[in-house]
Amino acid sequence: MVRAAESPVNQYVPTVVSGEHDMSMEELSSVLWRERELLEMLLYKLEVERLVLANGRTRWLPAAAREIDTVLTGIKDVELMRVVALEGVAGELGLGTNPSLREIAETAGEPWTPIFLDHREAFTTVAAQISEMAESNRELLTAGYKAAQATLLSITDSAGTYGSDGSVDADRRTSLVDRSL
Repeated sequence: MVRAAESPVNQYVPTVVSGEHDMSMEELSSVLWRERELLEMLLYKLEVERLVLANGRTRWLPAAAREIDTVLTGIKDVELMRVVALEGVAGELGLGTNPSLREIAETAGEPWTPIFLDHREAFTTVAAQISEMAESNRELLTAGYKAAQATLLSITDSAGTYGSDGSVDADRRTSLVDRSL
């Protein structure tokens, strides 16, 4: 049986209640549900991070990043439990080592086939959404970094450009703002 740790700090980290290694299909499904919940939580935390970045509220960026790291730790733990559960069910079904969720679904029979195929589809969907959100956040972080760098260069007196002979020309400064207006 799997449940979330009761500590608020470790609320996303699962713990194993029983020490059994032979997991049934029901237990595998429970682990898959927990992993789905954590992936949805990761997507939510990435959305929060995106909103923080988009609104320029960088004060909250470290907190958002910590929350994402906490969820990622929980996901890593559940992934390990999933591997163990998959191997146990694969042994029960007579499949080889490291079977895919599709192979287990096709071999398991009713009522497990649609349940495992649903898990597989949900994982595929949320993984694509997480990748898209992470890329969006990277773009916002990069844009913010470049804007901050340009701003710092525009207000620094010593930030100049290079002349045709390679020397620093302190009279010419790079800027994103047209000061002639």
